[in-house]
Amino acid sequence: MARRSRSPRPLRRVDTDFLDTAPVRLVFTLAITSPPQAVYRALAEDTEAWPAWFDSVKSARRTAVGRDVALAGGVRFEETVLVDEAPRRYVYRADTTSAPGLRALVEEWKVAPTGAGSLVQWTFAMDGPAPLRTVLRVLRPGLGRAFRGAVLKLDRRLAKAE
Repeated sequence: MARRSRSPRPLRRVDTDFLDTAPVRLVFTLAITSPPQAVYRALAEDTEAWPAWFDSVKSARRTAVGRDVALAGGVRFEETVLVDEAPRRYVYRADTTSAPGLRALVEEWKVAPTGAGSLVQWTFAMDGPAPLRTVLRVLRPGLGRAFRGAVLKLDRRLAKAE
């Protein structure tokens, strides 16, 4: 049976404060060998290449205010960039989505220099009904594995480009 595409619907317009106040806040961190500038460029500027290193992302393109992203399973997001502080912080908010139940979503990527490369941190802050919040908390280990796999794949990709 073919999946029906859900129509995008607007989400609550939250700001960066939501990163601290969201009902669900998941934070993942990983040290890699790539330099912060290269990592930041991949995150914030090379949008169309996200599917090459983040398996959950099927397509991504820049828009006038942010990005249009399609994930595996058919979920789509239209996002607005809230913070673009190269090479250390990139924050975006989902303005519309086809994901059921989601009410608000902000994601933050931080990149900090280390002696051997970069420390990459991803914060996923969301709001939705209680069942969705519970599901996301249960899925935390899987999201952590997806994050680690994506960032390690990005690190290998950046090493090849040098």
